[in-house]
Amino acid sequence: MRRASHDPQATPDAHWLRCEGCGATYADDGLRLTCDQEHEPALLTSRYREAAFVPDGDAGGLFRYRSWLPCSGPVNGEGAPATVTYRSEDLNQALGLPNLWIAFNGVWPERGAACETATFKDLEASAVLARLPAGGDRTLVVASAGNTAAAFARACSRERVGCVIVLPEDGLTALELASPLDPCVRLVALGRGCDYTDAIRLADHLADTPGFLAEGGTKNVGRRDALGTVLLNAVETIGELPRHYFQAVGSGAGGIAAYEAATRLVADGRFGCRLPRLFLSQNLPFAPIAASWRRRQRALAELPDAKARVRRIKATALSNRQPAYSPAGGLYDALRATGGEMLGVHNQELDSAARLFRDTEGIDVEPESAVALASLIKARAEGRVDGRTSILLNVTGGGRSRRINGGGGQPVRADLELGAGLGLDGSRERVLSLFGDGLPGRDRRGTESAVRR
Repeated sequence: MRRASHDPQATPDAHWLRCEGCGATYADDGLRLTCDQEHEPALLTSRYREAAFVPDGDAGGLFRYRSWLPCSGPVNGEGAPATVTYRSEDLNQALGLPNLWIAFNGVWPERGAACETATFKDLEASAVLARLPAGGDRTLVVASAGNTAAAFARACSRERVGCVIVLPEDGLTALELASPLDPCVRLVALGRGCDYTDAIRLADHLADTPGFLAEGGTKNVGRRDALGTVLLNAVETIGELPRHYFQAVGSGAGGIAAYEAATRLVADGRFGCRLPRLFLSQNLPFAPIAASWRRRQRALAELPDAKARVRRIKATALSNRQPAYSPAGGLYDALRATGGEMLGVHNQELDSAARLFRDTEGIDVEPESAVALASLIKARAEGRVDGRTSILLNVTGGGRSRRINGGGGQPVRADLELGAGLGLDGSRERVLSLFGDGLPGRDRRGTESAVRR
């Protein structure tokens, strides 16, 4: 089998890409999502020439960790989203966990958390755009359950990057943004009966059309390395790797990202020699990853009546029916390497955890964050974690009600609504009709354009 020709030792690249399936390496052109070789599905991972964890004190937000981000050019991070890590007093006391640390992603100015659309998806969007090469003229295609749509809509509008975002119509509720969108961003909402996986399928089909570019989801190293900065921020604050890591997962990107970041920190040698044990969670009755891991099988379990199960969960961002579980370098491998566990959480447990966080910390959290907290409560009650060990809880979203009540959110309408009966080809033609005679490319020249709500 022919190997890729890139030799990372022969070039001055700050980073390169490696296939977790065959070991092939590639220079990062900012667009690559997959390996060229023929083999079973596998993720690409970033490899960085800087082996030591060295935060950049001159950069802001997540770009403080730019030496471990796949940026295509200079960034200063002004206004970039930021995670904040802190040790709670009231929540820790309520749970009997004195060494619990919270990595908060959302809107919480008093704490220093600055994710404009209230979730850590802002981290993903910023890093994906920073990875894109300058001068591209294709329109980015993004699939979302809602939160990712808000993050990419805001980031692409700000940077004037042409983008089509496909999401279920229920996900539009997440798009209450502080300012109008630039018309370079187009929103396509899928009608009743469609879910996140349907949005992914249409986005993939659209991305195969000339003039469009797949953002890639979990396959995009920009996304995963951005989410890995949550752990980097925590370790910079705590001074060492936590023993346990808790997060809810849908696509699996956040769990994989935590594992990848942890391997870099272990290789550094100053923050501990043991990978954090991943405790990942899903919202029952839709928990395909939990069902698969329970059997310790690489193949993803097929849940009967999957769409019906999705309609019964409150944490809709966890509704991906095609998570990155099976590929080499995916969630199965991350769980196996860390001795991890998958937990399932019911809606009533989610609700109880959300109330507890609000009562102890004074701020609301997203349903997905409540799933993670509920899984921590369950693991503690079942004796799966030692109360004395260090634990990191990734609160992936919070502060939405504060942003809305403070006048920080305006509803956004879809540019196109599609019914479920059109099929992929028919839906693509309707999307293409949005552009008339030409596709909007990327424009970072600062030209004036109209805005819309």
